[in-house]
Amino acid sequence: MPEGLKYRRVLLKLSGEGLMGDKAFGLCTDTVDRIANEIKTVHDMGVELCLVIGAGNIFRGVSDAAANIERTSADYMGMLATVMNALAMQSALEAKGVDTRVQSAIPMDTVCEPFIRRRAQRHLEKNRVLIFAGGTGNPYFTTDTAAALRAIELGCDALLKGTQVDGVYSADPKKDPNAVRYDTLAYQDVLARDLRVMDTSAIALARDNKLPILVFALHTSGAFAEVVSGRGTFTSVQ
Repeated sequence: MPEGLKYRRVLLKLSGEGLMGDKAFGLCTDTVDRIANEIKTVHDMGVELCLVIGAGNIFRGVSDAAANIERTSADYMGMLATVMNALAMQSALEAKGVDTRVQSAIPMDTVCEPFIRRRAQRHLEKNRVLIFAGGTGNPYFTTDTAAALRAIELGCDALLKGTQVDGVYSADPKKDPNAVRYDTLAYQDVLARDLRVMDTSAIALARDNKLPILVFALHTSGAFAEVVSGRGTFTSVQ
């Protein structure tokens, strides 16, 4: 393992909303570019890196936008939207000289590879950033669950979730000034207190496979690099 790193292989979970910037919908190119810079910095440190990106900036299966659409169809629409975000991030990273591959749980050979675990392992060994799209390929499962599943399948040392705040709080700190921040939490604490770090399926998967979840501020410059080095401000769930 390169000197100074605490984690050699990690999966970064990004929400689709994290790519919107100040927009109400879609992609903010400046925000995507800045996040790509953070990813490149960590990649250049020698970390084997994979990503899962949500689709809340384009379409969310459980939302007002999907109110009149049958749930299974709405979830598939959300999965397709994750492919759009994955291709946008791939483009931003490759513009910076980072070799990437997009793999989708829903086969669409024209634009990306299908998810094949052994091929994914090989890409990581060749120092490529892997971007997983299409969720798990199944309705009723979120991209949080997809992130935990892929991290476990590929033997990642940790699952990092980039959010709008610097860790897990007892309530939304932007709405509640008395919200308490946690440095560490047990998986069971997250479930029992309904802290909504990730959905319950993702937390249960991580717990059963002893996968640490680290929650940090996505939009703080340098925070991602600090977390993979075991420094900085984040909440550890394990």
